[in-house]
Amino acid sequence: MKASEKNFFEKVYEVARLIPYGRVTSYGAIAKYLGAARSARMVGWAMNGAGNVEGVPAHRVVNKQGLLTGKHHFDGTNLMQQLLENEGVQVEDNQVVNFQEHFWDPAKELL
Repeated sequence: MKASEKNFFEKVYEVARLIPYGRVTSYGAIAKYLGAARSARMVGWAMNGAGNVEGVPAHRVVNKQGLLTGKHHFDGTNLMQQLLENEGVQVEDNQVVNFQEHFWDPAKELL
């Protein structure tokens, strides 16, 4: 399959797979990297379905303030938080502590 033939969700999953262990990014940062800056919500929809896609660390994608807005799509009440904390990312009140310190911007990291 040529890169131009990949659908948007597949492109989102490719970027998400590159998020390093112990780092997080936002729906909007992925959308912007893919040249669709106004499509953060579509990235969110892709992450909602990522549980069925192998190797996609959907727990590392949060909103632009570092809130775990997608946590209700994970089995169990705190699985998203637990996965992040297992990687050394502290979460309090459903928000990543020191968000900018953990933030991974694909536009800067994937040149």
